[in-house]
Amino acid sequence: MSPLIEITDPKIYDPAVVLIDVRGGADAHERYLQGHLPNAIFASLDDDLADHPEDAAYGGRHPLPNLHDFAATLQRWGLTPDKHVIIYDDKNAAMGGARLWWMLRSIGHDNVQVINGGLKAATDEGVELSTDDYKPQPAATLYPVADSYKNTVDIEEVKKAAKDDNRVVIDVREGARYLGHTEPLDLVAGHIPGAVNLFYSNSLSPEGKYLTAQALKTLYQNTIGNIKPGDVIVHCGSGVTACHTLLGMEHAGIVGPRLYVGSWSEWSRRDLPIATEKN
Repeated sequence: MSPLIEITDPKIYDPAVVLIDVRGGADAHERYLQGHLPNAIFASLDDDLADHPEDAAYGGRHPLPNLHDFAATLQRWGLTPDKHVIIYDDKNAAMGGARLWWMLRSIGHDNVQVINGGLKAATDEGVELSTDDYKPQPAATLYPVADSYKNTVDIEEVKKAAKDDNRVVIDVREGARYLGHTEPLDLVAGHIPGAVNLFYSNSLSPEGKYLTAQALKTLYQNTIGNIKPGDVIVHCGSGVTACHTLLGMEHAGIVGPRLYVGSWSEWSRRDLPIATEKN
């Protein structure tokens, strides 16, 4: 199954599908109420898809939620292992849509797709939006989860990988942040020494949709080269937009790269080496 689905696909409106609208920021729910796809469940990036860290030096600004808490959230959404899940957000999948896709894949729920182009694709297509606060019927039981999320790496593994020519650490933040020219969110500007930069939005067309699978494969292979997918680590500022790149990689047939969840928000708070030159 492709990780992407087009807004014109009638499966999006199948009553058996669990349709989820992800938003981030303090006004997330307010924006959802201003217009969303009919029967789309509201999901908060900050409350449903992340924990609230006491110290971002340990886990970053958007650490993954406790698995039991995430299972309870999935139960509240009416999600069971057999359900087809379709996700979108209002930022071309970059601010939550891809994060939820990755989280579900990480716990073994493979029947999940993201709407290519997100909410903008819907409005461009003339889809009539709803303004109700849709509440689904909760599932009868807690969603079954394992003991840990799969395909993640911690800061110690990133330290090793960044020095290993047979592995690659990809930083998907914009170039100005990577080079240390500006840092709007974290305490220090720059990047992990040895990491290479590939801005996540390079994978999008001017209309805000992912490039074709072949174009994405070419884009990513130019950075990865002959390195095996399992030796690729992707990070961003806090483990959110990195998932956008991981989704694009899977669409391109590059399956197996791993997520450094803590990302720059963790690394930059640990008194570790920081680079400002292009690798």
